[in-house]
Amino acid sequence: MEIPWIRRLHLAVALALGAGGALGAAERPNFLFILSDDQGFQDLAVQGSSEIPTPHIDSLARQGVRCTQAYVSAPMCSPSRAGLLTGRSQSRFGHEINWEGRDSTGRKGLPIAERTIAEYLRAAGYRTGCVGKWHLGDAPQFHPRRRGFEQYFGHLGGSHDYFRAKGDRGASYALEGWDGKPFEFEDGYLTEINAQAATEFIHRHRAEPWFLYLAFNAPHTPTQATRKYLERFAHVKEEPRRTYCAMVSALDDAVGRLLAQLRADGLEEKTFICLLSDNGGPLERNGSSNTPLTGEKGHLYEGGIRVPFLVQWKAALPAGRRYDRPVSSLDLSATALALAGVAPDPARPLDGVNLLPFLRGEQGSDPHDVLFWRMKARRIWAVRKGDWKLLSAHGWHDVPSSVATPRLIQLANDPAERQDVSAQFPEKLAELRAAYVVWEAGLPEPLWGPDDSPEAAENRQNRTQRRAEKARK
Repeated sequence: MEIPWIRRLHLAVALALGAGGALGAAERPNFLFILSDDQGFQDLAVQGSSEIPTPHIDSLARQGVRCTQAYVSAPMCSPSRAGLLTGRSQSRFGHEINWEGRDSTGRKGLPIAERTIAEYLRAAGYRTGCVGKWHLGDAPQFHPRRRGFEQYFGHLGGSHDYFRAKGDRGASYALEGWDGKPFEFEDGYLTEINAQAATEFIHRHRAEPWFLYLAFNAPHTPTQATRKYLERFAHVKEEPRRTYCAMVSALDDAVGRLLAQLRADGLEEKTFICLLSDNGGPLERNGSSNTPLTGEKGHLYEGGIRVPFLVQWKAALPAGRRYDRPVSSLDLSATALALAGVAPDPARPLDGVNLLPFLRGEQGSDPHDVLFWRMKARRIWAVRKGDWKLLSAHGWHDVPSSVATPRLIQLANDPAERQDVSAQFPEKLAELRAAYVVWEAGLPEPLWGPDDSPEAAENRQNRTQRRAEKARK
């Protein structure tokens, strides 16, 4: 009698944890990575929001594990995605910052020498798909189909209009269909269109192992929502908060469609799902909330790098568990490769770890001894070790000059990072600073810095003006 597939999956877990042996296609889980864009830390009901009901996303936590101390590897879109898809700190290969304006050099993108999780899994027999926002280079050599994704539906740039197939920002902001041709729509909403494309991929490959990277544009600007969702939040009077809430609600319904498709195809039990945001919310720019954290997108304060992080795999993970130790977006690639029985390239060591034994409660230690961040072009860096965090915010225009020197934070007592305890704990300050110096010494120079194009300069000037106007109110 054939062993039921769920028992085979439990065997796969044991193998992934080191029992040895190769995994057959029947035992390997599917992988669904769902990335929201510029979502605030608090802006899910399961994260504490009383304003935005998110029943479908919340179900991932009820039926899986919610990681409360989850970090991304960068506080902004492109470098965060570079880390997520490689499992390596993007500082290892100089991809530390977004680029603004248009890249006339054709060099700005995820370096070709880096291998993505899609490349690994495709070589191991997985069908690989990418839906939504790419933002890892719009030159031909950086296209998702050349980076391991067999199939692609989405846009290459950093944002997209929700109601128009073509924006006004050039070819990289046009929507591309599964066939590689421009995807046109007149009556539609981008979040729903991306969800439809994702369900098509899942159903198309229901009999095969697959990896789907679904990077929603929502709730990134422009803040746009349909009447249906705006009416749900008629009681929210402030803009852009009302529209932002509507966008998150649409995102939640989109996740519900994905989960329904998995159930319809009999795949929910055997699919490893993780939902997270690419960075913290940018607050006034899209109406997001990072409460109770300090900072926002672009900061190395918790509000810029700590994100919602929900993991569901019904065949192997406990339901309704809360995990309170630090984890990283870098861990997702490492976890998927371990569960698929794929060895990473030793020439490109991963910074992530296999999270499965930690999320199952089989490992009691922290997954990471230490976590590092660097954005050299903005002269900011940070280190987290246990409950301690060392933060240098020098050069970031949103931060008062009083925090230009490194600040030591004891996060267990001060999650909002209000109090510098460097004077009370000089040995801990020295320890974390020395660890950063050693790590930073092995890094290359960033491949590019802030864009000096007229478009980028105008964007920066407009942001500065908006902040000044807000401060005067």
